Amino acid sequence: MNNYKSPQNPNAHLTVKERKYPSFAAKHLYQNQLLQGRILDFGCGLGKDVDFLQQQGFEVVGYDNHYCPQYPTGKFDTILCNYVLNVLLPEEQTLVLMQIAELLKPTGKAFFAVRRDIKKNGYVYNPKRDATVYQCNVVLNYKSLLLANHCEIYEYQHYNRLGKTNDCVFCAVDADRELITETATVFAIYDKYPVSKGHALIIPKRHIPNYFDLSTKQQQACWFVANRVQQIIQQLFKPDGFNIGININQAAGQTINHAHIHLIPRYLGDAPNPRGGVRGVINGEGDY
Repeated sequence: MNNYKSPQNPNAHLTVKERKYPSFAAKHLYQNQLLQGRILDFGCGLGKDVDFLQQQGFEVVGYDNHYCPQYPTGKFDTILCNYVLNVLLPEEQTLVLMQIAELLKPTGKAFFAVRRDIKKNGYVYNPKRDATVYQCNVVLNYKSLLLANHCEIYEYQHYNRLGKTNDCVFCAVDADRELITETATVFAIYDKYPVSKGHALIIPKRHIPNYFDLSTKQQQACWFVANRVQQIIQQLFKPDGFNIGININQAAGQTINHAHIHLIPRYLGDAPNPRGGVRGVINGEGDY
């Protein structure tokens, strides 16, 4: 689940730079005292930033899908992701955002450095590596700390730590709610009143009541997260099945006017007669 590699982007590791010095982003974050606690360098490449920060006395772990593939354990106070997203396909970028959200402590911060000097998006030939590699510009809807000609640095915190002022219970979700995972546009939490162990909600950050009023791209983002959450729930709770449901409008039982998807784990024997599954929302129509 953690070491996914896209067959469409097999040369991403060839974009790594063999630097003699730490990256601009790592030095900027260090000099501005933005690093704290246990640190993870996600996509550390050959580990130059890890070495630099260790020399400054920090507890640092490096992870790279190719060069340092031992997936990190535990949670981190600070996570760095420097110049990684620019060489990944969109679905790979989304996976990285989710992985970092899952590895970050509830009170922690992650920092994403992305290049701003890319002239062409897509596959390009790298003569130094004699290989075709993928590159793209990346814009995140996170807080921008620094914008320079060559790069931008973003700060990320869990969505429920941002102190939203909207009175919607999902836009202003409680800080003490456990975040399962998160992308730039979608987050997932456990249901406050679960109907089964592991009952989860997948919620777009855009405040809109009707799921069908989300753009196709936003709907796809929801299902990308739903797939990830299903994997997490399967690993943690070992359910025997799942129901997936979306309530749209009062007639369908919607009580919170913010679109969301219910992912409900099912267990053998949790209902007298589960036949028909979601058909059971209409009394008597489940068993046919």
